[in-house]
Amino acid sequence: MINISYRLKKIASYVKKGARVADIGTDHGLVPYFLIRNNISNFVIASDISKSSLKKTEDVVRDYNLEDFVYPRVGNGLDVIKKDEVDTVIIAGMGGNLIVDILKKDIDLVKSLDMIILQPMQGQEYLRKYLYTRGYEFLDESIVYEDKRYFEIIVVRFGNKIHKVNEIFYKIPQIPYRRKEEILKKFILNEIDYNKSIIKKLEGDSENIRNRKRNLEILNKKYKELLWNIK
Repeated sequence: MINISYRLKKIASYVKKGARVADIGTDHGLVPYFLIRNNISNFVIASDISKSSLKKTEDVVRDYNLEDFVYPRVGNGLDVIKKDEVDTVIIAGMGGNLIVDILKKDIDLVKSLDMIILQPMQGQEYLRKYLYTRGYEFLDESIVYEDKRYFEIIVVRFGNKIHKVNEIFYKIPQIPYRRKEEILKKFILNEIDYNKSIIKKLEGDSENIRNRKRNLEILNKKYKELLWNIK
């Protein structure tokens, strides 16, 4: 039995029972393992960029007799998926910029999917802006706190309607904000504290420094307004 992190369990919780899944950048193959062992899916493609990167996944598949359910594949992004082979894709543990590149590269495949579960490690603002401005439908968003850091999970599918939103929601997940989730308050407070720490470290009186401080102060003011609205 393999114990997996709360973050990975939360990602897996979005997969609908019976879905055919591709876990892109699967790393140790823990999400595919969890999906099979909990009877959520019986078909999971587990891919990574190189044979060496995929070795631990192959070991898990062999050690837990998952050969008939989990299919390790070496490849770049969504290249490992054949047409109509899966309905759900997971892309977790990568930067937001790389996730956008993966989605752009195989947009026809993306359009055929029922659900795309994304968990960027950084570049969340860039990723959300892309998703909003390209017409993706946001099915859900969540925040997970683990190992002294916050992780953001974004669940979408391709749509054909561009949603205009306040740009603050490129930075802050809008769905938890609408639900007034307690963890979002902590998340925003953490962002405010982080920005304050940057302001303190900024030295000098150049125009660039003044502008940077001013922008961070404006952003913190917007964050505080959001906090007021969810109390």
